[in-house]
Amino acid sequence: MISEQIAVTLLVIDALEKLGVRYLIGGSLASAIYGVPRATMDADLVADLRVEHAEALARALADAFYVDAEMIRDAVRQQRSFNVIHLETAFKVDVFVRKQRAFDESQLARRIRQIVATDPERTAFIASAEDTILAKLEWYRSGGETSERQWRDVLGIVKTQGERLDKNYLRHWAAQLGVADLLERILREANA
Repeated sequence: MISEQIAVTLLVIDALEKLGVRYLIGGSLASAIYGVPRATMDADLVADLRVEHAEALARALADAFYVDAEMIRDAVRQQRSFNVIHLETAFKVDVFVRKQRAFDESQLARRIRQIVATDPERTAFIASAEDTILAKLEWYRSGGETSERQWRDVLGIVKTQGERLDKNYLRHWAAQLGVADLLERILREANA
């Protein structure tokens, strides 16, 4: 992973951890771990935020980020995302508020603590390979199935992880999320 992107993402993670908020790294940073790395302009986190976290999170990030407590509160209430922008680098961290659905809880329960930086060594919670696939397929579908980047990310994970993937888990949640057809298509394309 690109060290500057990770360093900025870890600043947000540090604030979440100090507040006791469960989180995971998803999106292109997670897919780079499990599949094929690619350049990205932002980091994606899923966080189990509540309205009462908004002010403290905004204060914790205010010195290094453009952040708005009211935007955080609105995102929590509407179970959507908000972003914070690192002032020095303009790197954006998108924070997706955990939705009140079983899949989001499953993602958080299955997250994996991994080393994401060295010198000094740092760890963070990453979405599992399966949950990264499912989340990216869901984004692909909601975006009108036009993002070649999302599709390539998923294909890279499936090809790289191969038999290590829990296909029963994938098929169960793909059906729940309405992406079972996309999952079967990507598995065929990857010969997995």
